[in-house]
Amino acid sequence: MPTTDALTSSPHARIDYEAEIGRLRESMNAVILAHYYQDDEIQDLADYVGDSLDLARRAAETAADVIVFCGVRFMAEGAKLLNPGKLVLIPDMKAGCSLEDSCPPDAFRAFTQQHPDHLVVTYINCSAAVKALSDIIVTSTNAEAIIRQIPADQKIIFAPDKYLGSYLIKKTGRDMLLWNGTCMVHERFSEQELIKLKTRHPEAAVIAHPECPPQLLRHAEHVGSTSSLINYSAERPGKSFIVLTEPGIVHQMKKKSPGSTFYDVPGMGGEGGACIACNTCAYMKMNTLEKIYLCMKNKTPSIELPPELMQRARQPLERMLELSKAIAAK
Repeated sequence: MPTTDALTSSPHARIDYEAEIGRLRESMNAVILAHYYQDDEIQDLADYVGDSLDLARRAAETAADVIVFCGVRFMAEGAKLLNPGKLVLIPDMKAGCSLEDSCPPDAFRAFTQQHPDHLVVTYINCSAAVKALSDIIVTSTNAEAIIRQIPADQKIIFAPDKYLGSYLIKKTGRDMLLWNGTCMVHERFSEQELIKLKTRHPEAAVIAHPECPPQLLRHAEHVGSTSSLINYSAERPGKSFIVLTEPGIVHQMKKKSPGSTFYDVPGMGGEGGACIACNTCAYMKMNTLEKIYLCMKNKTPSIELPPELMQRARQPLERMLELSKAIAAK
């Protein structure tokens, strides 16, 4: 069980982080939300583990007074947008996102102003400031269904992930204008290493997140969101899978697909060499049990956003949740 001497006055005293987090969770009436890309031990202590859509729903519906979001900053911002009166904590405020960074708000504002007749459909992996410039927010789970609800004659900007956007163009037939953004983790997967794994394990199905480049997706038997990938493997217990997304997801896959075997695909390191560490999201791994304990104990760092920004950014997020409910009801 993770312990440390660093947070107590006695060099021999130890903190049971899981027990202390449990105590604080009860006393604060807090809920702990964790993304599938978090470390195993964080997923195991969370109240809910999910993808961006599921966690957004949980945040919108929670009766807790405090939300502890174990993910990256834009996810915690989303929880705050849906719960403006609640305390939303994040274990490490530096836990950003390369995809979010690829879409600076000022540059995106200028881009949208050049195309005023376009509806702005934005992937949830973006800052609150970019959400405020959007008409509808989507996740990789609901993007295709939502885009299909938009009238065929309506022009669309899709941002920030160009690979997810190009995949959606292929799936829906819509001619969308794409922002040139990418996720460094999904972009770094090595096709050469993938082919090696396919050669060694020809029985294994390749399953991939749509943030991967198209040359990788063409190898995939199934492409989908994190929850879709988990469900796909869960429906095939005892099988083998080559997984093209952040390897934190494998923890839940092993739980839900007993007897299955999962293979991580290395990323590309310097000079094109294989790099197993390059397939992990360094931002997601910034959260630790120690940081969760400290943020709950000290009630900081917390997500604070200007009220006017929150109002504008909340509208497209709520629109997504409304459309998702309507689609699910059909």
